[in-house]
Amino acid sequence: MGKPHTRGAARATLTGLASLSLLTAAALASIPQATAAPQTAGHAARSNPYSPAYQHPYRHGVIPTIQRNAKMKSWAAGRPAAAAATGPKTLSYGGGVDGIGVQSGHSKVYLVFYGSQWGTQSTNSSGDATFSGDPDGAAPVTQEMFKGIGTGNERWSADLTQWCDGPNVTAGATSCPSNANFIPYQSGGVLSGVWYDNSAASPSAATGHQLGAEAVKAAGHFGNTTAASNRDAYYIVLSPHGTDPDNYQDPNQGYCAWHDWNGDSTLTGGPVSSSYGDIAFSNQPYNIDQGQNCGVGFVNSPGTLDGWTMTLGHEWHEMMSDQNPAGGWTNHTGGQYDGQENSDECAWIAPGSTGGAANVSMGTGTFAEQASWSNDTNSCAISHAIVGGSGGGGGGTGGGTLTNGTFETGSLSGWTTSGSASAGTSAAHSGSYGAIVGSANPTNTSSVSQSFTAPSGTSKISFWYNVTCPDTVSYDWATATLQDTTSGTTTTLLGKTCTQGAGWKQVSGAVTAGHSYTLTLTNKDDNYAGDATYTYYDDVTVS
Repeated sequence: MGKPHTRGAARATLTGLASLSLLTAAALASIPQATAAPQTAGHAARSNPYSPAYQHPYRHGVIPTIQRNAKMKSWAAGRPAAAAATGPKTLSYGGGVDGIGVQSGHSKVYLVFYGSQWGTQSTNSSGDATFSGDPDGAAPVTQEMFKGIGTGNERWSADLTQWCDGPNVTAGATSCPSNANFIPYQSGGVLSGVWYDNSAASPSAATGHQLGAEAVKAAGHFGNTTAASNRDAYYIVLSPHGTDPDNYQDPNQGYCAWHDWNGDSTLTGGPVSSSYGDIAFSNQPYNIDQGQNCGVGFVNSPGTLDGWTMTLGHEWHEMMSDQNPAGGWTNHTGGQYDGQENSDECAWIAPGSTGGAANVSMGTGTFAEQASWSNDTNSCAISHAIVGGSGGGGGGTGGGTLTNGTFETGSLSGWTTSGSASAGTSAAHSGSYGAIVGSANPTNTSSVSQSFTAPSGTSKISFWYNVTCPDTVSYDWATATLQDTTSGTTTTLLGKTCTQGAGWKQVSGAVTAGHSYTLTLTNKDDNYAGDATYTYYDDVTVS
C-alpha cells in the first residue's frame, strides 16, 4: 500500500480568497457584457466572459483557477439563471457523439508523460515510475491514485454509477432508464499503462492539436489500435514542470486542466485524425507551478499535491460521464451552469462546506478530491452509494465487470487462487502489475478464477497471456476456460499452449449480457526439475 501524499488534515488558509469572492460595485459595472460564444455541435455556448472556455469551446470540463472562478461567480451573480423545472444544476443527456456518451465499461487510464523535460525515469518500491524532473513528486502519486480508484471501499467514484448511455437513453433525459448501459463501479483500480515519451522535448506551449496528437500516438504505443480497444480508454497527457500547455498560465484565461476528444473541430490547430477510433484525452499541466490558484493547500497543510489530485479526479469524472463532449451528461438549463459537466458544478467548494473537497481514502493511500454533481441526490457528492449495487448488468444496477482485472492493486484481490499464484511487476502487459500463475521453480497445476455477471451492452471477454514453457504440450501448458453458469456450458478460450519467447498474445471470447460466468486461468506444470512452466496473465476485461 502506498503512503498517503497528504500530511495532516488541517486546511491551509487561502490567502486572498475572501477578497476575490466579491467585486466592488465599480468593478462590476466595468465588466463588459458577454457576446455569444461560438456554438459547436452538441455543445452549449459558453457565455461567461471570465470562463477559460469562453471562445475556447474545446476546453471541456475546464477547471478555472480559484481567482478566475471567483470572477466567474461574481459575473453570474448579477444575471439570474433561466427558469428550469429540473433545477439550475441538473444535467441531461446529449445524445452521444459517434454513439458514445459515457464510459460504460471498465475504464482504462493511460498516463503519458509528455516530453524529455521529465528527466531520468526510475522505479520506486511501489513499482511506480518516478522522474528526476518532477520536483514535487507528482508522477508516483498520480499512479497510486488511479490504482486506488475502486479499492479500499472508496465511494467517491460511485457517483458515476448513476450515468448511462446507449440506444435506450433519449437526448435530453435527466435520469437513466433501467435498460440503459450504466457506468459500472470501477472495482480494482483503473490504471492500465504508463509511458514516458522522451523522444523529444515537450513544446513550451503545446496546442490542443499537439496534445491530441500525443494521445493518438500513445494509443498506438499501448497497442490500442482499434475503435473497440479505445472505447473505454482515456489518455492523460501530463506536461512537464515549467511548460505552459494551451497557455494555461495566461492570467486572462486562468485554468488548471481540461479534457476533450481527438475529433473536436474547435481544437487549437484543428482536430486530430485517428485510425484507432475516437480517442479521449486530457490536458494535465504541471499545475503545481500555479500554487494556490490551482489548489495547493486547498484541503491539507502544506497540501502541495491537493490541487494536482483534485484536477486529475475532476477530469476523469467528467470524461467518464461525458467521454466525447458534449454527447454525454452536461448542463442544458440555459443558466449560469450552462455547458458545464458534473465536476464543473462542484469546483472549488471549500472543505467543511456542503459538497466541499475532502480527503478520500483508497486502498493505495489518501488523496484530496472534489465532489461531483449528482442528479439523483440533487447535490454535490464527495461520497455516493453504488447505484443498485456493484454487480450485474442493466436493470439500473450500474453495470459490473471483473474485479481487479488489471491486477493494479498489486495483489490478486477479487480472484480465487489455487497452487502458486501471485501478482508481480514482471507479469505486467500494461500498467505495473499482472498475475503470475505457476512459478519459475517447478510446481504443480495452479490457477486464478473469478465469477462475474456480464453487464448490459457487453458481448466480449478478453485477456492477455505470456507463457514460458520450456517443455512440450504433452506435459506442461497454459489454458483458460469460461463457464457460463446460466446456460450450463463451458468454452475453452485458450487451448493447451506450450511456447517459449512468443511474447504477449490476446485471447477473446463471446459473452451474453446478463449471464453469469466463471473464468479460470490455468498453468499446468508437471513439477519436473529443470523445465518449470509459468504463465503471466493481465488486462482481463469485459466489453
